[in-house]
Amino acid sequence: MTAVDLSAVRRAPKVLLHDHLDGGLRPSTVLELAEDCNHVLPADTEEGVARWFREAADSGSLELYLETFAHTVAVMQTPDGLQRVARECAEDLAADGVVYAEIRFAPEQHLDEGLTLDEVVENVLVGFERGCRAALDDGRVIRIGVLLTAMRHAARSREIAELAVRFREHGVVGFDIAGAEAGNPPSRHLDAFEFMRDQNAHFTIHAGEAFGLPSIHEAVAFCGTDRLGHGVRITDDITTRDDGTATLGLLASYVRDKRIPLELCPSSNVQTGAVGRLEEHPFDLLARLRFRVTVNTDNRLMSETSMSEEMHRLAQTFGYGWTDLERFTINAMKSAFIPFDERLQIIDDVIKPGFAVLVG
Repeated sequence: MTAVDLSAVRRAPKVLLHDHLDGGLRPSTVLELAEDCNHVLPADTEEGVARWFREAADSGSLELYLETFAHTVAVMQTPDGLQRVARECAEDLAADGVVYAEIRFAPEQHLDEGLTLDEVVENVLVGFERGCRAALDDGRVIRIGVLLTAMRHAARSREIAELAVRFREHGVVGFDIAGAEAGNPPSRHLDAFEFMRDQNAHFTIHAGEAFGLPSIHEAVAFCGTDRLGHGVRITDDITTRDDGTATLGLLASYVRDKRIPLELCPSSNVQTGAVGRLEEHPFDLLARLRFRVTVNTDNRLMSETSMSEEMHRLAQTFGYGWTDLERFTINAMKSAFIPFDERLQIIDDVIKPGFAVLVG
């Protein structure tokens, strides 16, 4: 059996469900695009930019963490900028062994230079297509679905939901809301979620990251979410004992019984203060209790991370082997917003054979 070291994890097929386009730029790209649009950055070297984003994100506050996006969004206001960032995202994920990814971004944040919402989406889709094609030329196959995000503090969620449905035959696979949870409950956007359900379309909701059970309850009971973005605070409804046994409350039981996927982002959850340190992350508790846990990056630039690094850190911290990592990967693929037969094909033809080689 191959050792679960970082180089081997990089060779494993991986599935990513929670990754923000504007949180995954290459530091060099941030520098170059900022120079093109005369945007002033807090650092002027590639190393300095990388360090600033990581340190600024290590605030322990979701609100402060979100402030870092002012710089990445600022350089993603033109067709060239959007296409480049999307293309490089696909290339970087493929190079890390990701075979399927759902990448989210908020079109409403990319209108400063006069682009329309439709034009923003079109340019991002062009970038992803080019990136996937470049990866294929390099011998790597990756498929990317797009999630369109509405900002929960704004009032454009219905408009963005309609945009997601309008582009669902062209690469958009679902809808999301994101932003500061406190004071912006999911129920404020019921109209958007009802529209998505009426259109038989998929959506996920950021809930249970910086805010607790009420956010998760609304996302599940009122809005009918397909998945929970983060959802780490579901542990507030789980009582654990010294002997390792646990009792689930009604909400936690419902989430587990319904197999509602948790888009857990370990490094990011530590940075935003959702958990104190990785060793205290409830990922392992939730995995042992057989919630549908998935491993995600959230924002690769801010966390200076990758899917391989996230999985490797979990393996080192909690003693996971290849069987565990395969289970988390299949969990994610089962939970993707593409048709069942296509999910099954990736599981049977890509994921299982890929892990079989590593298990030996």
